[in-house]
Amino acid sequence: MMRTATVKRVTNETQIELTFAIDGEGKTELETGVPFLTHMLDLFTKHGHFNLSVHAKGDTHIDDHHTTEDIGICLGQAIREALGDKKGIKRYGNAFVPMDDALAQVVIDVSNRPHLEFRGQFPSEKVGTFDVELVHEFLWKLALEARMNVHVIIHYGRNTHHMIEAVFKALARALDEATMIDPRVKSVPSTKGML
Repeated sequence: MMRTATVKRVTNETQIELTFAIDGEGKTELETGVPFLTHMLDLFTKHGHFNLSVHAKGDTHIDDHHTTEDIGICLGQAIREALGDKKGIKRYGNAFVPMDDALAQVVIDVSNRPHLEFRGQFPSEKVGTFDVELVHEFLWKLALEARMNVHVIIHYGRNTHHMIEAVFKALARALDEATMIDPRVKSVPSTKGML
């Protein structure tokens, strides 16, 4: 079973083609136009053992908002599509990741009920030219479009780059766990009979 999906999104602000494979090898082909986001998506893919291709053009001459948001939308849609009927998955994932001074935790429920809970404050407003408020925007659109519960807790940290990196690595590991096939699960892991 190939759990993969390709999503295209074309607006007046962005043009995106994104392909995501759950069962990958950590391979990336990334052209986002947003260098810090490219870095985060690269390590997300490596640490989740996914494959991810993103070709995006956006109005980054204004700022990185639309491109970051729309990549989050596309990635969420691709995750949802790649999961299909969700039969046999573990459903839940939890990961703690340290990054030097920072410790982040991400907990996921592939529940078909979108929600983002984000607990944490960044000490700076930018990493390079990247507005760190876009981390929340990206994660909210990802959770919404993938229809997942995503809880992000940044326990502590002093360096904003390290804190965000810990979040993306924890997101990868939690999603990897939640989407793993458990041979004991014969249908979907829900008393409702569907996710």
